[in-house]
Amino acid sequence: MSGHSEGTTATSVLVVDDQALVRDGFAMILDSQPDLAVVGTAADGAQAVSECARLAPNVVLMDVRMPVMDGIEATRRICAAGSAKVLMLTTFDLDEYVYDAIRAGASGFLLKDVPASELGHGVRAVAAGETLLAPTVTRRLIEQFVRRPAPGRPAERLTGLTPRELEVLAAVGRGLSNTEVASELFLSETTVKTHLGRVLAKLGLRDRVQAVVLAYESGLIEPGFH
Repeated sequence: MSGHSEGTTATSVLVVDDQALVRDGFAMILDSQPDLAVVGTAADGAQAVSECARLAPNVVLMDVRMPVMDGIEATRRICAAGSAKVLMLTTFDLDEYVYDAIRAGASGFLLKDVPASELGHGVRAVAAGETLLAPTVTRRLIEQFVRRPAPGRPAERLTGLTPRELEVLAAVGRGLSNTEVASELFLSETTVKTHLGRVLAKLGLRDRVQAVVLAYESGLIEPGFH
């Protein structure tokens, strides 16, 4: 599908949406970027799973509500197979399905009315291993749908972290970027990345999204904390 020349290291993308106009529109926007290549499209979750296995894209741009198999189940299967990173698309900024998608393994989500430039940025960010949560909804989403622990000290799961690692996890849980964490804790950005990498490894977390969820679920971050 892509007209990109061979020899480039373009990020490959599979676009999944049950509405042909939406699907083709997103594919056209992404394929116009020199560093992105749409390798295929799918109209439902079942097609997404099979096409992902066949095409091995770097990123799957996934709609939530689709016939046959919805985007949540498709995301769960794709992430379980470890075959690609999933970026969810949703119509509403507070959508319970988005949280389900994150639990299923999605690396983040964007609203469907996202500007074309941000769509490309989102795919690049997820491909690079970053978390993409629409900033206007991250905290509200997590706070509304996360399972809260019993009052008291943070979960025992965090006991293996050093004080500095706990600080980094708490800052990430509040939605701060690595640059912002570095500024707040008076560290270099490289050091923050190192600490975050250790946190993910120690806790068996796949990415930053899971770290944010865990920070809330463990009680490290309190709802409404800014």
